[in-house]
Amino acid sequence: MKLVIPKQHGAWGMLLIPFLLSILLGNPTIYHIPLFLAWLFIYLATYPFLMYMKQRRKKEFLYAALLYFMIAGIFGIISLLYEWKIVMFIGILIPLFIVNIYFAHQKKERALTNDICAIIIFCIGSLIGYYFSMKTVDTVALWIAAVSFLYFLGSTFYVKTMIREKHNLLYRNLSWGYHIMLPILLCIWSPLFSLLFLPSLIRAILLYGKKISILKVGILEIFNSVYFFIVALLVLPYTM
Repeated sequence: MKLVIPKQHGAWGMLLIPFLLSILLGNPTIYHIPLFLAWLFIYLATYPFLMYMKQRRKKEFLYAALLYFMIAGIFGIISLLYEWKIVMFIGILIPLFIVNIYFAHQKKERALTNDICAIIIFCIGSLIGYYFSMKTVDTVALWIAAVSFLYFLGSTFYVKTMIREKHNLLYRNLSWGYHIMLPILLCIWSPLFSLLFLPSLIRAILLYGKKISILKVGILEIFNSVYFFIVALLVLPYTM
């Protein structure tokens, strides 16, 4: 059976950054390893599953999804032995995943609503990672989820203006307005928050309309995501 691996760089960033921030800004334990592996294989499973919803004839997608789900289940059971109450987050994740299934079935997975639901799912992953060892969802956990959501939403707007919606003035105005207003509004709470989003603002405006390959757009987003992760790790403890 051929393994199916997601290729979207943005989704990998969404998977890793919120979850790692929640661990490092919370209380890291060795049990976070099986929890992360469970979360990783759930993500690996959802990709071929959603592909199968689009192309029912390609059974290899279904087989890959089942394999990944089985592996995720093993690590999930280990995680539940440490903190079983994380199952309460499933009730939030399922409706969002149903939305993803709907858009995949309609072959409209690039719809903005679908993207937003996916971002929320990954940000809930940060709440799970934080609650897992801290036994609570406090302001730190909420801010990790919030800034992660705001960052990846902006990234979604930007990527659309560079690829699929590069001639759409509505998306350009939405992206520019979002990236300009976000650091201004967050600065009211703490000027340090602005540091998280300044590179995003610069690239959203300066790179718009430039002839940049999809590969280069992806590489630049990887660097921007690494910057966001490092700065968030440094400034979030001082903004609570």
